[in-house]
Amino acid sequence: DLDTAIRRRFEKRIYIPLPEVEARIRLLTLHLGDTPHSCTEEDLKAIGARTEGFSGADISILTRDALFEPVRRCQRARAFLRVTKTGPDGPKQYWTPCSPGVPNAQAMTLMQVPAAELLSPDVLASDFEAALEKVRPSVSPADLKAHEEFTATFGMEGQ
Repeated sequence: DLDTAIRRRFEKRIYIPLPEVEARIRLLTLHLGDTPHSCTEEDLKAIGARTEGFSGADISILTRDALFEPVRRCQRARAFLRVTKTGPDGPKQYWTPCSPGVPNAQAMTLMQVPAAELLSPDVLASDFEAALEKVRPSVSPADLKAHEEFTATFGMEGQ
């Protein structure tokens, strides 16, 4: 409990609730940015639904963790496949991680792939699933209740 004199020193107390599902989906999309991914709108809706109780910062952490999953796949890979990708400068050869049993796969590790020739896999919906196993909401239901009670007693509600 804050002393009344201390509370008076604050001009306004505004409670901003956690993002609703549509806002969480928008945050996921914003944090993905231009990163190559294969997440469909339905995938993002499902992820948004599974992030109930997540703050904007929690969504950022979740997305960052999911964005690292393709890097982790590259680090774990024991085989890479030569692929051609066409860019603004025309077609170029790259190495992308694959299973050792894939035809034409070369047994090698990430450290053996020239950095300029690495084609990291796209971010997948399963990368978000893996991230959801590790990332938890930072705001507990008890914290939310305390904020709501404080707002009801002393503050204002923002949108």
